[in-house]
Amino acid sequence: MSKSSHITWHDLSLSKELRREQNGHHSFVIWFTGLSGSGKSTVANEVAKRLFDQRINNYVLDGDNIRHGLNKDLGFSDLDRKENIRRIGEVSRLFIDSGHVILTAFISPFLEDRQLVRSLLEQDEFIEVYIKCPLEECERRDPKGLYQKARDGLIRDFTGITSPYQEPVEPEITIETDLYTVEESVEQIIDYLRLKKFI
Repeated sequence: MSKSSHITWHDLSLSKELRREQNGHHSFVIWFTGLSGSGKSTVANEVAKRLFDQRINNYVLDGDNIRHGLNKDLGFSDLDRKENIRRIGEVSRLFIDSGHVILTAFISPFLEDRQLVRSLLEQDEFIEVYIKCPLEECERRDPKGLYQKARDGLIRDFTGITSPYQEPVEPEITIETDLYTVEESVEQIIDYLRLKKFI
């Protein structure tokens, strides 16, 4: 696919700051990363409910849901995974510019890709949440039956089995979901947002 050279950036009439002022809150991304079955989507959606109850405009981008539409042309090769995360980074930036809080639940296995998304945003706009859970526990849960399929050779390039997961080096928040309940996990994130005066 060739890139067009006939495009020009068009400045918008409303700034991110004005939208934040109207909404009454900061805008940022909470980037949930971790193995399949670790609890990313569950925790992200519960945080979204808590924020909604506080009248904070937010939206959850879930890895599986996105692959039904925006990224349905992508597979699970390393290159496709990279493109998957690059697109979500750009979508997240649009949400932040619109004054919203965006919660993303993606395995996003590669450090380089998560760092790329961080580099797209300002320093106070990216919160990496490592949903840490031992592989054995994720396999025990196996809510979608994917680990068994990967073990049986029915799924190629499966993170944690036949494809690597690179743990975050310095995430803003680490939550061990084999040790904490969903409610306790959510409270850790809400506490962090309050501490930073984001909410």
